[in-house]
Amino acid sequence: QVHLVESGGGLVQAGGSLRLSCAASGRTFSSYTMDWFRQAPGKEREFVAAISRSAGYTYYADSVKGRFTISRDNAKNTLYLQMNSLKPEDTAVYYCAADRFGSVQAMPPSIIDYWGQGTQVTVSS
Repeated sequence: QVHLVESGGGLVQAGGSLRLSCAASGRTFSSYTMDWFRQAPGKEREFVAAISRSAGYTYYADSVKGRFTISRDNAKNTLYLQMNSLKPEDTAVYYCAADRFGSVQAMPPSIIDYWGQGTQVTVSS
């Protein structure tokens, strides 16, 4: 019952910034922990970041910590991912996701309840 639609992807030069948005529709958006995942061609989908239901806690993969910032606005039913200091290895399809756990941690893709369709991020060197 939660539909997720990502936007904001595109082409950016290495060292640049990009801001992704995820618009959620449904009756219980604020009851879900929200996550970002990414998947590059030929690679498994990997966890990027998570944020708690009331936005009090965040968790980041080591590969993006210090460069990416996850945030949410429950009043707008929107999730964000601010990406700074982008590297070519950040190139991937980025997915917004929702899960029912109350704790914030690195989540395996198998535990996710709802997925967005993905948005392409390409970082040129």
